[in-house]
Amino acid sequence: MNESSWGAPSRAGQWGPPDQGTASPLRGAAPPAPAGPVHDWAEAAQTRPMPIVPDAGGHQDDDRVHREIRDDRDDRGAARLSGPLFRDEKPQEPMPTAFPGSPGPDSSQNPPQPKKSAGRNLRAAIGVGVGLGVIIIASLFVYKPIFIGVIAVAVVVGLWELTSRLAERRDIRVPLVPLAVGGTAMVVAGYVRGAEGAWVAMALTALAVLVWRMTEAPENYLRDVTAGVFAAFYVPFLATFVALMLAADADGPQRVLTFLLLTVVSDTGAYAVGWRFGKTKLAPRISPGKTREGLAGAVLFAMVAGALCMEFLITNGAWWQGLLLGLAVAASATLGDLGESMIKRDLGIKDMGTLLPGHGGIMDRLDSLLPTAPVVWLLFVIFVGSG
Repeated sequence: MNESSWGAPSRAGQWGPPDQGTASPLRGAAPPAPAGPVHDWAEAAQTRPMPIVPDAGGHQDDDRVHREIRDDRDDRGAARLSGPLFRDEKPQEPMPTAFPGSPGPDSSQNPPQPKKSAGRNLRAAIGVGVGLGVIIIASLFVYKPIFIGVIAVAVVVGLWELTSRLAERRDIRVPLVPLAVGGTAMVVAGYVRGAEGAWVAMALTALAVLVWRMTEAPENYLRDVTAGVFAAFYVPFLATFVALMLAADADGPQRVLTFLLLTVVSDTGAYAVGWRFGKTKLAPRISPGKTREGLAGAVLFAMVAGALCMEFLITNGAWWQGLLLGLAVAASATLGDLGESMIKRDLGIKDMGTLLPGHGGIMDRLDSLLPTAPVVWLLFVIFVGSG
C-alpha cells in the first residue's frame, strides 16, 4: 500500500500531505470522515485498513473521537443481532426466483411424468390402414382375380424389402428375380390348382434360386441359396394359403375377409390392452413392447370377432367354432409378429421398409398375416370343408 493514499505524518502530532505546511487541529486523529452519519463513516472505515494513529499524549479531542468510534462499533454489534451470531454461520440464502416459463422450486421433487406414447404416427397409420382396407375389400368382392393380383404385388414388394435388408445388413445376396417370378407363380397356382399346384411352384422356385445363384462367384453360395429358399417359403408360399381360401366356391371372399378381420382385431386388441394395461413383458429379449396383458387382449378380441364372423359370414359355421378360430389366430399372429421381430433384431433394424407411413414396410404388415393364413385355411377345412 502507498502511504500517500492515506496521508503519511509530516511532523510528530500532525497529519496531512507531505507538501502541506499547516498542522491538523487534532493531534493523532483519524482523517476527516466523509459527509454523512457516523454509522456510514464507520462502515467505510471497516472496509479499508485504519491508519496507524500516533500517540499524542491523551488529548481531550482524541478521547472524544475514540468514544464516538466505540459507540458506533457497539451500534453495529447490536445491529448484527438480527443476523448470524457466529462468524462461521451462513446467512439464509433467499429462494431463487424462477424465470417466466421455468419450473417452480419444487419441480425437482415432483418432475413432470412423460406421457405414454404409442411410438407410431397414429394418424398416418390409421389413414394408410383405411386405404389398404378399401383396396382389399373392393378387389375381393368385385372380381376375384384382381385380389389375386393384389396378393402377388404384396408378395413381390415383401420379397424386395426382405432381400434388400439381407444384402444391406448381412451382405447376403439373394437372387430377387427367380423369387419374384416363382412367388407370383405360387399364388396363381394355389388359386387355380389348389395346394398341389402351390407345392409344385414352391419346389420349382427353390430350384430356380439354386441355378440362378450359380452365375456368380461360388463364395457364400450355400449361405445365399439357403436364405433364398427361406424367403420363398416365408413370403410367397405362406401367402398362397390366402389364395386357397379365396378359391372356395361358396364363400371364398367371406373366408378371406374373416381371416383379415380376425388378424387385424387381434393386433388391435393386443395394442389397445397392452398400451393401457401392459406391465408384464411377454418376450423382452425379442420384442420389449409386447406384454402378457396385450396377449390376453388379443385373445379376447379375436375370440369375440371369430364367433361373430363364423356365425354370420361363413356358410354352415357355428359360433363355438369362431371361438376356437379366434384363439388360434391370436396365437399364430403373435408368434408371427415375434418371428418378424427376431429377424429385425438379428439384422439390427426397426422396420423392414418405409413404404407405408405409420406402419413401416409391407413386411411389417405381413408379419402376422403370413403365418396365420395356413392356420385359418386348415381350420376352415376342418370346420366347414374346403368349399
